[in-house]
Amino acid sequence: MTTEPPARRPADDRPPDLRPPAHHPGDRYPADPLTPAARALCDAMSAAFPRPEAGVAALRAAARAGVREAPAAAAASANGVPVRLYEGAEGGTDGELVVVFAHGGGWVLCDLDTHDRLCRTLASRTGATVVSVDYRRAPEHRFPAAEDDVHAVLEWAAGTYPGRPLVLAGDSSGGNLAAATALRARDRGGPPVAGQLLVYPVLDHRLDGDSARVFAEGHFHTTAHMRWYWQQYLGPDGDPAAASPGLADDVSGLPPALLVLADCDPLRDEGLAYARRLSAAGVPTLVQLHTGVFHGFLGGTGLLPEADGALDAAAAWLRTLLR
Repeated sequence: MTTEPPARRPADDRPPDLRPPAHHPGDRYPADPLTPAARALCDAMSAAFPRPEAGVAALRAAARAGVREAPAAAAASANGVPVRLYEGAEGGTDGELVVVFAHGGGWVLCDLDTHDRLCRTLASRTGATVVSVDYRRAPEHRFPAAEDDVHAVLEWAAGTYPGRPLVLAGDSSGGNLAAATALRARDRGGPPVAGQLLVYPVLDHRLDGDSARVFAEGHFHTTAHMRWYWQQYLGPDGDPAAASPGLADDVSGLPPALLVLADCDPLRDEGLAYARRLSAAGVPTLVQLHTGVFHGFLGGTGLLPEADGALDAAAAWLRTLLR
């Protein structure tokens, strides 16, 4: 596993006695590990987002509150699953990547519109065709419905864009679906996948890493929200281990992976643990751990330098899959 160094913060020119203590592995975090810009955005997002007790309808409405009308994008039915298509190159280009993208939102929230900007950015910065999947959401459709839909779209993409490398990508719960679909494609003999881009992915239902405790509150995405999402996704009879790619018995033979992680995220440690497992199994694995930011920070493009930098780095990694 290789890890890229996180972006450096501006030098702190305050006198030593006024600076917060340096953070070293094993130390307790300073009072606020977020950058000032990330803290301002985090607080604004948190203030507008209800607690889990508010219920599905309230959380869905909050997730869509900031959605603005976007230019039209092509739509299609991919083996019966609605998708939206974004062409990074004019009309699509033979040989360019095809990225099958699953949006985040705890398998419950968000949709094609909430992630429209992110998909457009990925397409424009890579030249790839991005296929955004409108998978069935919980609790109306529980595990493995969403995973079935993403795999169906992967198969559709393989037939629709023959010969072009396929990548699975997703953020948060979408990262869970991308990782799970990579495992399913391996176990079923295809379609072949060239890479997996996992952005602060959900990988382990146990939520027993230190990060789930240290960042349980105060950093937008809370551990309580994540436990509630798992409940909606699985229902009373679901198999949590089967829905947790991080607990797969065997992760060998998977495609190269990039994990984009936020340091101040309850899910950070399960992402790091999965990266270690992939690397130990011989899967080329790169981790980009961004300090000073929180789960969902890629939504802050134009506001957070870390978000723009992370997208540029992810685009650069995707282009390496064409070599």
